Amino acid sequence: MPELPEVHALATDLGSRLTGRVVDRFDLLSFSALKTFDPPVSSLGSRAIGPITRHGKYLDIAFDHTNGDGDGDGDRLHLLVHLARAGWIRWRDSAPKPSAAPGRGALAARLVLDDGSGFDITEAGTKKSLAIHLVRDAAEVPRVASLGPDPLDAGFTESLFAGILAGAGRSQIKGLLRNQAVIAGIGNAYSDEILHVAKMSPYAPASMSPENTAVLFAAIQSTLKAAIARADGLAASELKREKKSHLRVHGRAGETCPVCGDVVRQVRFADSSLEYCATCQTNGKPLADRVLSRLLK
Repeated sequence: MPELPEVHALATDLGSRLTGRVVDRFDLLSFSALKTFDPPVSSLGSRAIGPITRHGKYLDIAFDHTNGDGDGDGDRLHLLVHLARAGWIRWRDSAPKPSAAPGRGALAARLVLDDGSGFDITEAGTKKSLAIHLVRDAAEVPRVASLGPDPLDAGFTESLFAGILAGAGRSQIKGLLRNQAVIAGIGNAYSDEILHVAKMSPYAPASMSPENTAVLFAAIQSTLKAAIARADGLAASELKREKKSHLRVHGRAGETCPVCGDVVRQVRFADSSLEYCATCQTNGKPLADRVLSRLLK
């Protein structure tokens, strides 16, 4: 799943390609992906693309009228895209061939510019959870309106973070870091990475000492900023490979921890998993595999 660093890089890459360009049309291929009906996607035709930003893991592409009337006062439209677990953005330098197959069901939507170039929004797999919203204000999307603070905003201070942790009490820190209503943009992969950098168990309680709070806050900042720096300037087609190649523990169960040399372990849940190093994070004690534990009962 694309998380804050990848969505940030997608916004930067698309912004360099699209800002100021004029839309020919927006084709919707997966009607279940569109979560809004007013305004219709047909209203994007002939609009100029404005700023491209993000809200947590949501990509926000703004569209203005080509006559310059779009000034954010209600005339501007926003295409909000949440790529979910298996969605992605694929850039096209030219118009697709009329006979081209629509990606075997993977193509959810296609934006075509007035010169034929543009991008496709795709989603692999059978579990379809990609979401596309066309709205006049990003806050019209409930999950955007309910997002917690962005961990890379200047206002996200260690003091603010300490208050968040204190308010969460005994909640497990792994789940708290992934909760978009608490902190926006961190998902399963980067929460694993952050906790490994902080040398902290994923099951540690959120309420912790000031010393541990400082360590975890620094791990959030360093992990996300390093990922963004590595992704800076990369095209969308390169981002997945770059992310995977630099993960320390996430997705690396059975491999060697790059810090201590112990084996990276995994805890499986019904629809997800987490990875960690027992030596670095849990004083050498392996955590119970939740799926396996249920099977052995």
